[in-house]
Amino acid sequence: MAKFTVIGASGFVGRHLAERLRSSGHDVAAPLRGEACAREPGHVVYCVGVTADFRSRPYDTVTAHISYLADVLGRVRPLSFLYLSSTRVYGHSQTSEETTRLALSPSDPDDLYNATKIAGEALCLAQPNDAVRVARLSNVYGPAMDAGTRPRDDFLAAVIREAMSGKIVLRTALDSEKDYIAVEDVVRAIERIALYGRHRLYNVASGRNITHRAIAERLATLTGCKIAVQPEAPKVAYPPIDTLRIASEFRDGDRWSPAGLLERLPELIAALRAPSLPQELAS
Repeated sequence: MAKFTVIGASGFVGRHLAERLRSSGHDVAAPLRGEACAREPGHVVYCVGVTADFRSRPYDTVTAHISYLADVLGRVRPLSFLYLSSTRVYGHSQTSEETTRLALSPSDPDDLYNATKIAGEALCLAQPNDAVRVARLSNVYGPAMDAGTRPRDDFLAAVIREAMSGKIVLRTALDSEKDYIAVEDVVRAIERIALYGRHRLYNVASGRNITHRAIAERLATLTGCKIAVQPEAPKVAYPPIDTLRIASEFRDGDRWSPAGLLERLPELIAALRAPSLPQELAS
């Protein structure tokens, strides 16, 4: 078994990752915010990030994705180092292979997130150590590990809550589409990349997009909710994420076959519902 240091273990992915690694028998350190990690930390996974609220926290976003990363990289001697980025960086691209040239629009407030993630990736990939790698995660979903924790406060969690309240009001068009991946599949991929990765950059995604229409209609079937779309709602669509590289890491009976989001929606509804139940019913 190996030694791991998970930086950002209090976040959604980091928390699930630390649990996965410990259950696999690894020795896991999870330094608290502001606490220095060991000089020789074993395999490091950098899970620190600002997600849904990056527009209102630009300085925190730069610190999390670049400045603190640079500080950690400059102080440790890891067996491997894996920086968690995002497939959002393909937002202005027509393709999504790891070799795709990425574009930015500095005047677009939404591109602050992409710009900082790309800068963090560049810093990692500039290291001469081939064991310093990057994983671009698509939209991660999953139930909480306990009744008091909700999934990430993003589009999917928000639309599920709306469905549970009786009406979904979409702010983007029904034919908008994204790639979604279960957190269990994400942490399985992270463990494999950290220990055995043969490349320096990976997409970690399901490889198939799901439209807002499919999600909304499935939620309507499950909850009986109504569906509405705001007038002139824009279409937001990302190219299907190429997963050939990550799939090549999984062989011999342990293949890359991520769970399907639509089949998991009943579980996600139950996870969001459980914390609001009386304790004797939620247990």
